[in-house]
Amino acid sequence: MKLTIIGTGLIGGSIALKLREKQFIDYVYGVDQNERHLVEAKELRIIDEGSTLESAVQNSDLIILAIPVDAARQLLPAVLDLVNDQQTVMDVGSTKGGIVQAANTHKNRNRFVAFHPMWGTENSGPQSAISDSFTGRAGVICDQDDSAQDALKMVEQVAKHLEMNLLHMDADGHDIHTAYISHISHITSYALANTVLEKEREEDTIFQLASSGFSSTVRLAKSHPEMWVPIFRQNKENVLDVLNEHITQLRKFKSALEKDNYDYLEELIRNANKIRGILR
Repeated sequence: MKLTIIGTGLIGGSIALKLREKQFIDYVYGVDQNERHLVEAKELRIIDEGSTLESAVQNSDLIILAIPVDAARQLLPAVLDLVNDQQTVMDVGSTKGGIVQAANTHKNRNRFVAFHPMWGTENSGPQSAISDSFTGRAGVICDQDDSAQDALKMVEQVAKHLEMNLLHMDADGHDIHTAYISHISHITSYALANTVLEKEREEDTIFQLASSGFSSTVRLAKSHPEMWVPIFRQNKENVLDVLNEHITQLRKFKSALEKDNYDYLEELIRNANKIRGILR
């Protein structure tokens, strides 16, 4: 089994490490615009060799696009141009509507499976790859009826070897859910970090007084804009919807404090506590 990873960073590198560990793949080609990433990925045994896109795709059974969603949307048709009816192409993007749309009119659409492994960190690059990253996490396949059965089976096997819990949904539904579950968390983290940086000008004080709670809340603010601006752009309408609701909730807390309405403040907090029964 030969694999091409397009994008040898955090997600692509972690997938390759795990699939190699599970002996699901025998050889990995790396494709990356960043030559340093290719060197690092080879040193870390994430890939066996760096390659051109054309050569890697033509020699692989499975091709995984692990690049920012705008780039994946743009590159996917070119990758599908190169594959035959024995090969499988999948992506790992955090948005699905735009990427699926880019593939839908292609003659090789059925060779593509839209996939989202629900995991990530604020880190990037091959050195951040971790083989056990996906264990126990959700893996979402979107619009499965548009993919060939053998391609679908291939991606299901990938999810199995990554030790993920597999879910199926349509691309539009996926993008709505991830706006609420994932994308708003990043915007909130960026906004909180900017708030603190604006109001607390002493960096030493931030460092010395930051509690574990604050650090975990703003951890996502370390995530790179090269990845997240494209996600927000492709999922703009859903993100705006959830952002408006989030602003409404913040205003409720603000109003309760302004009016010394601590009974209402307690009510808001108790309602939020219901999340305990969902996230155990």
